Formats: sequence, C-alpha cells, structure tokens
Amino acid sequence: MSWLQKKCVVVPVDFSEGSFQAVGIAKEFLEKSGDLHVIHVTQPWNEHEIGGSWGQQTEEERLRSIEKAIQEKLQSMDHEDVRIAIHMGSPPAEIVRYAEQVGAELIVMPSVGKTGLKHFALGSVAERVVRRAHCPVLVLRKKDQKKGKSKKIIDYD
Repeated sequence: MSWLQKKCVVVPVDFSEGSFQAVGIAKEFLEKSGDLHVIHVTQPWNEHEIGGSWGQQTEEERLRSIEKAIQEKLQSMDHEDVRIAIHMGSPPAEIVRYAEQVGAELIVMPSVGKTGLKHFALGSVAERVVRRAHCPVLVLRKKDQKKGKSKKIIDYD
C-alpha cells in the first residue's frame, strides 16, 4: 500500500464542473475498501425568500432535491459508491467539521481562483479549509487560472 492511499477522502461539491472533477481525482487516492464522501453546504432559506418556508418547497424537500441532483450527477460520471452529505451553514466550517466527523485522511477540492478585491471581500473557501482542517487538503486549480502566488498542486481540465 502506498502512503498516498487513504481510507477516507472528503470532496466538497458546489455544482461546478471542477468540484465534480475533484471526485474523480479523489478516487485515485482512495484504497479499494475506502470511503469517498461528498459534501454540499447550503445556506438556510429565509422565510421571506421565494421558495422558503412560505413557498412551494419545504427546507427538507430542498435538501432532498440537492442530494438527488448530486447523486444523479455522480452516477452520470460513473461515481456510484459515494456517500453524500448535505449540510447547512458556513461552507468552510461545515466541510472541516464533517471531515473530522467521518475521520477523513484527505480533503480534495478545487480552488475558485478569485484574486484582488473579490478574494479579499469574499475570502476563499479552500483557503479557510486549508487553515482549519485536521488533515491534508489537496487544492486543485484549473489550468487556465492565472499563475500567481497560489499554491498549485494539481492542474485539471
């Protein structure tokens, strides 16, 4: 067994292509009998928002819809044996909390590539996960993102 092989890997997905491509990359680090976990973090609806508790879909229905959409996307990419978790709250905090809860040995996630004022104002989920995680975090960057001070580990298409 290689030291790169892990028993438990977590991949946060945000419905971007890069996040779903990260699932395939994460599988390469997983032992045959290992667990691959996908987590999506969403914000609770305000009851005054369209579709909130006053709308046509309840919060529970919304969470089930999100899980179903992730499951369908993963199946279309031949990633069938994946555990899916849907959480509400702050993405960095929930990703780190979930990774600790399941005993993850690695988190694999794409960077968004924000720079300048947008990065300063919004912060980076990947950056905050790297700072807080109890385990290594593999941050992926698209090949066409600007070359700068970011810590590139693996490029993906």
